[in-house]
Amino acid sequence: MPPKDLREWIALLEREGELVRVTAEVDPDLEITEIVDRTVKSGGPALLFENPKGAKHPLLINQFGTERRMCLAFGVASLDELGERVGDILEMQPPSGLMDKVRGLQKLKSIADSRARTVRSGPVQEIVLQGDDIDLGLLPVQRCWPDDPAPFITLPAVITRDPRSGGRNVGMYRMQVVDKNTTFMHWQIHKDGRADWLATDGRIPVAVALGLDPITAYSASAPLPKHIDEFMLAGFFRGEPVELVKGVTVDLEVPANAEIVLEGYIEKDELGTEGPFGDHTGYYTPPEPFPVFHVTAMTMRRDAIYPSIVVGKPPQEDAWLGKATERIFLPAVRATVPEIVDYDLPVAGAFHNCCIVSINKAFPGHAQKVMHAIWGLGMLSLTKCVVVVDAHVDVHDYGEVMFYAGANVDPARDVTIGEGPLDHLDHAPERQFVGGKLGIDATAKLPVEGARPWPDEIEMTPEIRDLVARRWSEYGIELVPPAAAAGFDKTSRSLLQLLRR
Repeated sequence: MPPKDLREWIALLEREGELVRVTAEVDPDLEITEIVDRTVKSGGPALLFENPKGAKHPLLINQFGTERRMCLAFGVASLDELGERVGDILEMQPPSGLMDKVRGLQKLKSIADSRARTVRSGPVQEIVLQGDDIDLGLLPVQRCWPDDPAPFITLPAVITRDPRSGGRNVGMYRMQVVDKNTTFMHWQIHKDGRADWLATDGRIPVAVALGLDPITAYSASAPLPKHIDEFMLAGFFRGEPVELVKGVTVDLEVPANAEIVLEGYIEKDELGTEGPFGDHTGYYTPPEPFPVFHVTAMTMRRDAIYPSIVVGKPPQEDAWLGKATERIFLPAVRATVPEIVDYDLPVAGAFHNCCIVSINKAFPGHAQKVMHAIWGLGMLSLTKCVVVVDAHVDVHDYGEVMFYAGANVDPARDVTIGEGPLDHLDHAPERQFVGGKLGIDATAKLPVEGARPWPDEIEMTPEIRDLVARRWSEYGIELVPPAAAAGFDKTSRSLLQLLRR
């Protein structure tokens, strides 16, 4: 069973040798970022800073920073298992026999049991601060990069309710600290939290949960359709519902086992200048107007632990949150575009600059059809570049992808240029939010696509491969593992090696 709260998660990390407790006094202003940046890029452990300078609470960071820790968080051997579980539900067919009916009922029960459950009380309200007692300075909120104007809360689960439908939304949006009881709320143009805010006539209640079990924390970052509750997704992967408790000053339910909850409100037309912020793109996001969040209550567990994350030039800890999303949502992508075999969103591409996709090609122009499907699919619509390869190509082997992109592409024929929506944070286009799209068809070409006779690829016979494998010990040749991708520069090889740990 996955950890039920942050404390169980920390205990698990410690048992698995995946956590280091830092007892030295360390400054959340820049110093922790430099420590974490070096640790993440070396594939190092989660860090629990027990004595952050100027704060009353310890700080946990890099909890998601490797594939192994992401797998520990979800209780799986590989992240692909998460997609298989989702695919099992999406591919449910009408039962043909008794056992099929039983299995179908079990699947439906797992969905029904995933819905969040409200309880009377929870540890997150052991301490309740209101009025002048509210002080965000009690928390070791980091200022991560030199040009950041203030500390930023970077790993929150921000809870709102759609004023039209009453549906709950949980999202992960950075929050710049303004003073002891005020922050900005970075609700980007494409985000559901912003849609809830714009739909309100006046004041919208908001709750911010900090310090959750790892699956529930992940769910806040998941790009779910607006009608699907993020806490239900968390319950599905946890195997038990997320327990919620009524807020003290807001009409919202909050995770009962969270470490800290900030309750408050945002007025419809109150804006302030937020930023700049050193972002996951590797560049500073420039200052922009964003809503102001007023804290009306600060509730917490005794000896509460504050969670944080650093974003910046990839790879950072959020790489593995993104990779979990990539694997979890593959079945949903296939359900919409069934010819897709697999896809990869490179960490170095900040997850929206590039998508590599393999397909079962069946007709002329099939690669272009898939490109346009991706550009119309949820948050994948923000992808700038789509590279399409044949089904047998490993989309996660960037060296192999580069080989086919070089070998199979005639730029005059196989490059598609378009225009569409781009990520809020993308600084490259002339106009914010919209710009160019690039599609590269790296599949083998059919005669009707204007290709000359396509040559056969070089491949050794299975008999000789098996012979050499059986006799290898006789040859007396010791080999080290090959470079991640021959011909890549040192930085690219290091990134690939890190992602495969």
